Formats: sequence, structure tokens, C-alpha cells
Amino acid sequence: MQRFDVIILGGGLVGLTLAIALGRHGVTSAVVDPAKPAATMAPGFDGRVSAISSASWKLFEAIGVAPHLAGRNCPIDRIWVSEGLTGGALDFAPDPEDGATGYMVENRVLRQAIDATAQDAPGVTRFQPDRALDIVRDAYGVTLRLESGARIAASLLVGAEGRGSPTRELAGIPVAQWSYPHTALVTAIDHDEPHGNTAYEIFYPGGPFALLPMLPGTRSAIVWTVPNQHAAAYLKLPEHAWLAEAEKRMGSFLGAIRLAAPMQSYKLGYHRAARIIDTRLALVGDAAHGIHPIAGQGVNLGYRDAAALAEVIVEGMRTGLEPGDAQLLACYQRWRALDSLSVTIMMDGLVRLFDVPGKPASLVRRLGLSAVQKIGPLKERFMAEARGESGPRPRLLLGDMI
Repeated sequence: MQRFDVIILGGGLVGLTLAIALGRHGVTSAVVDPAKPAATMAPGFDGRVSAISSASWKLFEAIGVAPHLAGRNCPIDRIWVSEGLTGGALDFAPDPEDGATGYMVENRVLRQAIDATAQDAPGVTRFQPDRALDIVRDAYGVTLRLESGARIAASLLVGAEGRGSPTRELAGIPVAQWSYPHTALVTAIDHDEPHGNTAYEIFYPGGPFALLPMLPGTRSAIVWTVPNQHAAAYLKLPEHAWLAEAEKRMGSFLGAIRLAAPMQSYKLGYHRAARIIDTRLALVGDAAHGIHPIAGQGVNLGYRDAAALAEVIVEGMRTGLEPGDAQLLACYQRWRALDSLSVTIMMDGLVRLFDVPGKPASLVRRLGLSAVQKIGPLKERFMAEARGESGPRPRLLLGDMI
């Protein structure tokens, strides 16, 4: 039987990042993932992108992922939030010395960069494609029997399998969840005018229309939220008709537009685990919480989980505790509970606020955006949330090793 300090179920963006962070600090981990590497690393742009906050980028710099993304990311130097095309607006433009508020990266490129980093990271052993057939968690540790026949053991099990985490379900952890009456249409466009590294979030009663800057400067990703009952009709539109509808939402400030990626659609929902720990178990990323993509914070919440759990484990092991010690898990629960709750409530509130139809509601939103634009401390709070720099942060999110 092979022994490790930690076993991570799920080798996606968050699970593998956690393994790398632990390995950089001498903590061994086994990453078990059923996905075939060839499928997850497939070439070709499918339109899916991630907005990496400046705090998450510092994590990437600290653990060695950032060099693999050099020249393959687009900085977000400005964020423009408005009520329609003519309503009140927020213009977030940080001072040059503060750096970018975040970075746009293709999901495929991000997976490749994290995968390449993991291949060279110390202490990371991957079982892929493979899956757990039998899991035993008790007061003494964790043992797994894998489909490949391997048997592995550790002090702590981490569930990082995503929204439908079977590990969370097997642990009997309750989940608060609901579906939004929205579907996200995801694709990318090429346009004649450069985007100036600006991310646009344009709110309409039916849902927000987001334009996210990508390289080479004349390409933007689109995340267009529409009512569920209209999604099928939008997906069936001919390309020229779909582009005409998109231009109605975004105006013509980027010039002529053309589709640059396949169209994909995703039903939107919210979920939050009642707790993120159990005996010898911790949850991270979408296994712990999932939110509306209204501000691109989903994956960044996962990176905050990974950075906090890594710090708790590393510091605990330095004092002689095991990674799965109940004291350490309780510390992780306390650290992440308030932060993740405040972010998820804020994002859910924004979704509901901007989904209220009618001119009175629109007027209130326009006045609110104008007020935030003029009130410095309030605007700085919104900026800190966008950058992932609110609340007590783990050292990795400051760019420091633990």
C-alpha cells in the first residue's frame, strides 16, 4: 500500500493546484482523477475562459504556474459595469502601480499550465485515469482501493470533484441549492476595434451580458445570460442573426464582430455545502460551493480554498500535527466559512437585484451605480472583491510561500 500525507479526489483546476501548493512545501499527495489526460488537454479553443483574480495570480506566481502562462493571458486593466448601454456605470481602473485587476485565460491553456507545473512539482503522484472504488475514513486515517487495483492511504482526503461531488454526498453533508431561471451562452468573438484590456459587464433585466478581453487584443469572450425559456431559440439562430442580437446588447464600440468559437450553454445555479469538513475530509472548490458567474469569482473561490487549506496543513505539520487532525480541519472550516458565505451572498444578491424588471428598478440600479462610482471607500471595496483581496488572505494569495 502506498502512503501519502493527503489524497485529493479530482485533478481539475483547483484540486491539482492544491497538490502543487502542498508539494512545494514538502507535503506529499496522491491525485485521483477519472478523466483521460488526452481529453482534458485537447488542442483547440472552445470559447471557455476563466477570469483569474490578481490574488489568485499571486498564488500562481508563488507555486510556479505563472511562467507557463507567460504570453498566453490577457490582463484586465479596467472593468466597466453598466445598466444597459446608456444607464449609470461603474468604471474600475486601478492605478498603474497596482497592476492588473486580473487575467483572462482560456480554460484549455490554464489546464495545460497547471498540468505542466504538476509534472515537475515534488511530492505529487497522479493516478489518472483512475477512480476510487472503496473509501474508508476513520479516526486513524483514510484508505482507498482504486479501479486500477492500487491501494493508497493518507491522513486526509480532499474532495475536489466539482459540483456533483460524490465524496460530499457519501459524507452526508447537506447542501443548500437552487437553480436560477437563467442559461449562460458562452462563446468568443473577433472584433475590428481593440478592447483595451477592458472587461465589460452590461446588465439587462433578462440577465447580464459580459465581454471579457482576450489575446491578441481584438478577441473577447462572451458570457451572455438569458432566460431559460429563450435559450433554445438563441442557440438555433443562424450565425448572422445571433451576431445581430449580440450587437444590440453590446453596441458597436468594438466595430464589426465575428464568431471565433463554438457556442455552448450552461444552466446556472447556486449551491453551498452546510460544512466543508468531516472526519478526515475537507472540501474545496465547487465541491464546497458554486455561484452565478456574474463576476467571474467561481474558480477564484476555489483557489482561496486551496491556499487556505494548504496553509493550515503546512503550519499544522510543522507543529507535529497530521494533515487530517480535527483541530486543523476546524481551523480550515472557520477560515473559509465567512469569506465564502459573504461572496456567495453578494453574488446572489447582485443576480436578483439586476433581474428585477421595470423602469423604477432600473432607475434605482442606475442611481446606485452612479453613487458607488462617486463614493471612494465603497468603490474600493468593490475593487478589492474583484481582485480577490478582501478579508484575511492566506500567504500564497499574497505571493509568499508558507
